[in-house]
Amino acid sequence: MLKVVLDTNILVSALWSGQGNAYNIVEMFFKKEITLCYVPEIIEEYKEVLGREKLNFSNDKVSSLLQEITKNGILADSTESTISLLDEDDRVFYDTAKTNKAILITGNSRHFPDEPFIMTPNDFLITWEQGV
Repeated sequence: MLKVVLDTNILVSALWSGQGNAYNIVEMFFKKEITLCYVPEIIEEYKEVLGREKLNFSNDKVSSLLQEITKNGILADSTESTISLLDEDDRVFYDTAKTNKAILITGNSRHFPDEPFIMTPNDFLITWEQGV
């Protein structure tokens, strides 16, 4: 099964809109069409960001999503890289994807180097439809 790492902005978009590309990708995880790779630092970031009061996501919805990720995702390894990134908080997502030969799906592709394993939600879904 295809392994992916989801940047936090994908989960925010999916929960916020309940539709669209980010939502469709999260649904692919729930349908077990893709496998989500994570490390504890990623789960911590998900908790922190999705729990922000200004986003107004229900605690139950966030808890349920995180439980699903930790239950059905892969607790992965991550080797720290030395690549230069615009935002150091993104390093854990980059490193986890690179270490596990996974696709990093992000809405902020400009924060990452131009590498084939880093995709926007739209690019990922186009690639998926073409038979990754």
